[in-house]
Amino acid sequence: MATLLYRLGRGALRRRRLVVALWLVVLVVAGLAAATLRGPTASNFTMPGTESQRALDLLADQFPAASGATGSIAVKAPADGQLATPEGQAVVQELVQEASTLPGVVGAVNPFQVGAVSPNGRYALVQVQFATGGDEVTDEQRTAYEEVGAAVEAKGWQVAPGGEVLGGEPEIGSTEALGVLVAAIVLIITFGSLVAAGMTMLNALIGVGVGMAGLFALSGVIELTSTAPILALMLGLAVGIDYSLFITSRHRQNLLEGLSPEEAVGRAVGTAGSAVVFAGATVVIALAGLAVVNIPFLTVMGLAAAGTVTIAVLVAITLQPALLGFAGNRVLPRRLRSTVDSAAPGEPVGEETLPVEDRSGFGFRWARFVTRFRVPVILVSLLGLGLLALPTPDMRLALPDASTATVGSPARVASDLTTEGFGPGFTGRLAVVVAGDDAQATAAAVPQVTAMIQRTENVLAVAPPQLSPDGRTALLGVVPKTGPTDEATETLVHDVRDAVGGVKGADVLLTGATAIGIDVSEKLSDALPIYLLLVVGLSVLLLMLVFRSLLVPLKAALGFLLTVAATFGITVAIFQQGHLADLVGLDTPAPLVSFLPILLIGILFGLAMDYEVFLVSRMREDFVHGDTAREATISGMGHGARVVTAAALIMISVFGGFVFLDDPIIKSMGFALAIGVAIDAFVVRMTIVPAVMSLLGDRAWWLPRWLNRALPNVDIEGEGLREHLEDRTPTRV
Repeated sequence: MATLLYRLGRGALRRRRLVVALWLVVLVVAGLAAATLRGPTASNFTMPGTESQRALDLLADQFPAASGATGSIAVKAPADGQLATPEGQAVVQELVQEASTLPGVVGAVNPFQVGAVSPNGRYALVQVQFATGGDEVTDEQRTAYEEVGAAVEAKGWQVAPGGEVLGGEPEIGSTEALGVLVAAIVLIITFGSLVAAGMTMLNALIGVGVGMAGLFALSGVIELTSTAPILALMLGLAVGIDYSLFITSRHRQNLLEGLSPEEAVGRAVGTAGSAVVFAGATVVIALAGLAVVNIPFLTVMGLAAAGTVTIAVLVAITLQPALLGFAGNRVLPRRLRSTVDSAAPGEPVGEETLPVEDRSGFGFRWARFVTRFRVPVILVSLLGLGLLALPTPDMRLALPDASTATVGSPARVASDLTTEGFGPGFTGRLAVVVAGDDAQATAAAVPQVTAMIQRTENVLAVAPPQLSPDGRTALLGVVPKTGPTDEATETLVHDVRDAVGGVKGADVLLTGATAIGIDVSEKLSDALPIYLLLVVGLSVLLLMLVFRSLLVPLKAALGFLLTVAATFGITVAIFQQGHLADLVGLDTPAPLVSFLPILLIGILFGLAMDYEVFLVSRMREDFVHGDTAREATISGMGHGARVVTAAALIMISVFGGFVFLDDPIIKSMGFALAIGVAIDAFVVRMTIVPAVMSLLGDRAWWLPRWLNRALPNVDIEGEGLREHLEDRTPTRV
């Protein structure tokens, strides 16, 4: 592979104008396709095969008027008891009439008719039924709904529209650009050249632009959840910058060793590019592997992110060499350019660029310290990660509800007002669908179901049934005593299903946003161990191919498990338990979003293998060429520490920029990815790995002969390329 990429890199530099032009054409075409073909994103998380989803499908088929999105308008009178007065009832009736005439609304229910009035006569809930699902409600319809009740508010009343209809797409603003700015600063410091830093950033942005445009163009034919483009943007930016950084860094080193620009870029793509392809492939495989858990919205999220990572790899090994050709020696610091220009062909320049001769850098000093005190370092690191992982067993998963929305947002105001007047259960009401073979069977089953539910612990109230026009389907509203993400509500869902499971003559199904969230979370929790086992097994196999070793892959897999456990622990402590929540701008602690753990495992796996390859491949290279195990470990760390540190800081900056978004899902994803990269890069890969490698010594590289013969040689370190080039003398141009 290294030889093939070497030729690709040289070819891209020779035909740099054509390569740049082709990528710009692709960017423009993808942008036009996105502008013309872009479809809406979905804010709901459906789960085919679950009881809650079967109930929704049944409603859509037999009771379409009740299958659309619902809204709940919370009303607060200026004083207690005011709703009992004729004037108060007239105000509420005015609001009901206004709501029933809103675009997209099929009807609004007077709270006095269904008893949706608080005991103190100050609060009321107006239920609003839309004709279509939440994802089909237009922006104009949603805006009209949010502005309902202006005339009532002018009279001193408080009106807060809420409900599932307010769900929308999280917006990308200027805050996450801060992460990109920090990444640019890291590049400038790392390279000491504005040209090198700017070119690397430009390369990554073009790749992200192509990937995101292509994703939005496909949104017209596939259903994207609202978080899928955000995840794709996060990963596309982070890996795009990192992959370009690795190739540019190796290219600069080659220039300083006296190679011509064409030869330097060819070897950079052949060596660092091989690692980029492998690292990118692991990320793509891990993300695409989300399909094995058979959860449609998660599969789409994984494939969307995998697509942007694939584009990032292609851009790094084709467009980056072309841009390096335009830059020439300007990718070097100014103080070294003239030296390079005046050096004889093949003559190395810049003593500080030759790590073999100058081993006083921090990477070498740190490696010597770690290998010298390897046992204490390993014990302290394991103890620290173990302490960070302590909250992990307490992790709870759920889909976020309005009670965790940003303080002051319309959804949060409505949720808080509803909780204030009626209790938390009214913000997460359940819906029970009763469907008989005929109207008589349904009519006979409804009283039985109602009685069974009323006897269930933690049920506050059961609303009167709504009947379909043919009488075959009934819809019962169930109000729990606890909120949507409370453990008691989760227990209630199972208790209700157990209680009504034996009703004769009708199908009884429990659904609603709360039930859907519980079903999604449970299915994801069940899939998590299987996916973790798949990812760990895959890491062992891939690294066995790369390093021709048994112990190195096992050590890498165990290190990955440490990263995951510690990352989960910190995320649970902050986002679920509320410790230091103010530091990340979190208003309300809550269970982690249900798909975060499995998504985090897939992404961190790829990134962990990324750093493992860049550090350990140099260790293996030096060991094969005669260094002792300890010398090879120090050399690998010394050569790779600076680049891996810069790469990790860039990823942390990009992911961390998303912590400033208001959306709690995106905030938790950005934080978990940023802290996970920090732990894996600095604690596991740059501390535990060299300590363990020096402890294992020569045994680290042992592989049974029969297995060595059976495994194909993927040549990540470029050994085949060196054999191909050993008889060639590079020339300068």
